[in-house]
Amino acid sequence: MCPRYFPLLMTRALSRTPGGAARTALALALAAAALAAPPTAGAQVCDGPPSAGPGPSRDLYCMTLVPDPVRGLEAASGRVELGRIPGPFTVTVTADGRPVYAPIATIAGLPDPATLGPYTTYVAWAAPSTMYPVHKLGIVTNGRTTLHPVDIDPFIFLVTAESSAASREPAGREVLRGGSPSTRLQPPDLFQFSIGATRQSPAADSASAGSSMPAMAGMSPAASSGASSGSRGGSSIAWSSVPMLPGIQMLPAEMLLRPAVPPYLPAAHGPLPTRRPHRIVQLADGDTLHLTAGLIRRTIAGHAVTMYAFNDQQPGPLISVPQGAEIVVDFQNRLDQPSSVHWHGVRLDNRFDGVPGLTQEAVPPGGHFTYRVRFPDAGIYWYHPHVREDIQQDLGLYGNILVRRPPARSARADAYREQVLILDDLLVSDDGLVPYGADGATHALKGRFGNVMLVNGEPRYRMTVHRGDVVQFYLTNVANTRPFNLSFPGARMKVVGSDAGNFVHEEWVPSVVIAPAERYVVQVRFDRPGSVPLLNRVRGLDHLFGHFVPLVDTLGTVRVLPAPARASARRFDVLHRDTAAAVEIARFRPQLDRPVDRTLVLTLDTQGLPFVSRQLMLLDSVYFAPVEWGGTMPNMNWASTSRQVRWVLRDPSTGRENMDIGWTFRRGDVIKLRLVNERQTLHGMQHPIHIHGQRFLVTAVNGVPNENLVWKDTVLVPAGSAVDLLVDLSNPGRWMLHCHIAEHLTAQMMTMFTVQ
Repeated sequence: MCPRYFPLLMTRALSRTPGGAARTALALALAAAALAAPPTAGAQVCDGPPSAGPGPSRDLYCMTLVPDPVRGLEAASGRVELGRIPGPFTVTVTADGRPVYAPIATIAGLPDPATLGPYTTYVAWAAPSTMYPVHKLGIVTNGRTTLHPVDIDPFIFLVTAESSAASREPAGREVLRGGSPSTRLQPPDLFQFSIGATRQSPAADSASAGSSMPAMAGMSPAASSGASSGSRGGSSIAWSSVPMLPGIQMLPAEMLLRPAVPPYLPAAHGPLPTRRPHRIVQLADGDTLHLTAGLIRRTIAGHAVTMYAFNDQQPGPLISVPQGAEIVVDFQNRLDQPSSVHWHGVRLDNRFDGVPGLTQEAVPPGGHFTYRVRFPDAGIYWYHPHVREDIQQDLGLYGNILVRRPPARSARADAYREQVLILDDLLVSDDGLVPYGADGATHALKGRFGNVMLVNGEPRYRMTVHRGDVVQFYLTNVANTRPFNLSFPGARMKVVGSDAGNFVHEEWVPSVVIAPAERYVVQVRFDRPGSVPLLNRVRGLDHLFGHFVPLVDTLGTVRVLPAPARASARRFDVLHRDTAAAVEIARFRPQLDRPVDRTLVLTLDTQGLPFVSRQLMLLDSVYFAPVEWGGTMPNMNWASTSRQVRWVLRDPSTGRENMDIGWTFRRGDVIKLRLVNERQTLHGMQHPIHIHGQRFLVTAVNGVPNENLVWKDTVLVPAGSAVDLLVDLSNPGRWMLHCHIAEHLTAQMMTMFTVQ
């Protein structure tokens, strides 16, 4: 290793020494420098004019390069944009969950390398904080250079003068250096929280006591002023604790936090049916489905629990219908609270969209409602309640809808096997299900991450195939909060479709990033006999100690038999173009480059948070990961309620927020909508944004155009990012737009728009 790296290593080591206030001030200064440094020409995010309006966060996607403080380099400067690598998902990660960036270096003031010594060129490198191993990114010069992708985080960026462009590791003179935004992560000074941190400030107590949220109509009478115990069908329940992730620690003051709302769990007043696996219901145009929401009993992680189900099935019945069909659904509510059914992603008649207060009244316990649901678009959809989704959806009220193209239009010539998989998680403690908030959502900051993973309602998914079989998986994420990063190690995979149809081009992918409410269609070939796990591999951020922790969950297993497949899978080796999708989307391509028509800023307001929560969040705001993959601040998140947290959609042109925005369009309008996930907030995280009754194309992420298009209704907007959508407003009515993290929706992150 070059001796010049030793001072840099010492700087990193000193940053870990005691003195939290000093470290925090340094980190904040670095963040301010990233925002305030003068721009240079070239890059899209880091050098855009400030007057361009809300856009991607510079301090999450930009690095300032500092010259070596010796003579001859005073004029050298640089910026590095952590650009997006185009792909089918709005975030690009490896199969094991590491983010991948396309660094774009914009450098000025480099002298002729020969003036610095026996050097002929400049080379860019990236390395972890230990400075080993060092990865060569490419040759750089003055001006703009796109370098090789980086999949290290955090990392140090270096530019060195080298004797040869063929150098495989840095051996010359360091010229410029910088740190990725995640290098600002530092552990707080625990002494700050060791005295008096277990008490809320008087102002917080007053704000919490003065806030209110109406109790949900029909819920058991738990909405008294007490926050430690509630009601469950006449038997008392109490808050206990939430489980911790392995390897993650919390402060003692955090461990004492409890939600300031009464707890709620459903309970039976007599015997209940046991949970049944879902079954496929084949329906034709004009058929009727009888759908009943009711209580069931089942065992989860060794605990007998009361949950919800459609027709006693978890998931609910898989509805299979042909494209263009219309069916009648007779919905019966046998829950202990009001409910409805929302047909997620379906461009149906507005009056049957299932949104209480907007398209219908909530169906009371014992009531019923008749839906007429038409399916104009092929794809994979799902249905769920639109009343207290944080409770009802999490307890099991969800099911899939598979809308099939006519056989002549199908791009899949081979008879691949098909599997419909619904991904979910549940939060279970030593006492069973962790209760929900009776008159307000818990987990309002980050959402309710579960610790028991479910596939089609089961903790362990199993499937058997033959060697060489290709399986077409229809994936739906119904979790309240959790985004998944799914892979089948050792099996080749390509993505074929998403929410409301097929991609124009199939793409090979190492893994599938799927946010709550999103759907993806993938094809996987299993070439080797043995067991292939279905894995969720991500990285959690340990906020207390400022480092990333690998999180791996085995969701299921595919057993591959040695006998060869009976059907040919040669077609799998080719990435095909979907002609029908290409023709339909071609009508909208002239609109892709149109200017932005409307903007929504995604942000946060809080009041009355506990003292320790607010202080930790202030430190945490030095850096936000683009995606929060796991619940790594469980108690602090659990104790935040929708009385204290208000998630916000804001129209920056008017200042109006949430349900006051009130946009109006005409049927047939096509608009460019920009979603900007604000970084300057107390807690930034991703938001899966869902638009009811319409469809859209994701045209760009952080200014990088999206070339392979697909119709969607839900999009993941990473923290600090700007995502552009081309929205086809073809369906008249009054429609919702909201975050599909269930707790964020309960905390008011929604708006309404009208298509006349």
